[in-house]
Amino acid sequence: MSAEPLRRVAGPLRRAARPLRRVRGDDRRPRGRRPGLDTPLDRRPVLPTPQVDAETFGRWSERFARFMGTAQFIAGMTVFVVVWLAWNTFAPTDLQYDPKALNYTLLTLILSLQASYAAPLILLAQNRQADRDRVQFEQDRQRSERNLADTEYLAREVAALRIALRDVATRDFVRSELRDLLEELLADRADAGTAAAKGNGKGGKKSKNGPKGGGEAAGTVPRTEVPRTVSGTDASAAPGPPVVNYSE
Repeated sequence: MSAEPLRRVAGPLRRAARPLRRVRGDDRRPRGRRPGLDTPLDRRPVLPTPQVDAETFGRWSERFARFMGTAQFIAGMTVFVVVWLAWNTFAPTDLQYDPKALNYTLLTLILSLQASYAAPLILLAQNRQADRDRVQFEQDRQRSERNLADTEYLAREVAALRIALRDVATRDFVRSELRDLLEELLADRADAGTAAAKGNGKGGKKSKNGPKGGGEAAGTVPRTEVPRTVSGTDASAAPGPPVVNYSE
């Protein structure tokens, strides 16, 4: 059987199957093709990493770095190295696990590991301390700005009060004005008393030198004006109208 009839039949079948593929959604993106630039990629770690709380690990590193800076750690490290060297130097050869012949290779490895782990932990503690210092510095800067603003506000208020108090009468000014007014009143009253005394003196002279009337002929006593004074007061300081005394 030749393949030519099969080809003739397969061609129409393929053309008829194309609309069916579009309806079913078979024209989807191939699996091997990468997404476009506008599609974010999901970052998946190649190896599984343990989930560690950064805050907890940071506090632990600070405690470790703080302990390494104490005298207890230095004393303990010194005792450990001395005992290690003494045992591997003076102990029997069969009991030595890091002999002197190998230049204390195991001790060197232990100290190197300790230093390699201590350095990152100390750097982590320093970074956390630097972050706290930066936050503290920012808070101090904001506090200083608020204090400066408050100081400038108070300075402006004090200057405004000083300008407003220039037109306000002070206690000394009021006292001086009252003293001047009192002196003027006393001077006016003294002048008024002097004028009244002069007027009374002129009236008495006229009554004595005047013409004699029928009263003198009848043998009566002439009328005289006697000023009356009140005890405890000054007549010149408090002048008043004269009091007429009619005596027989």
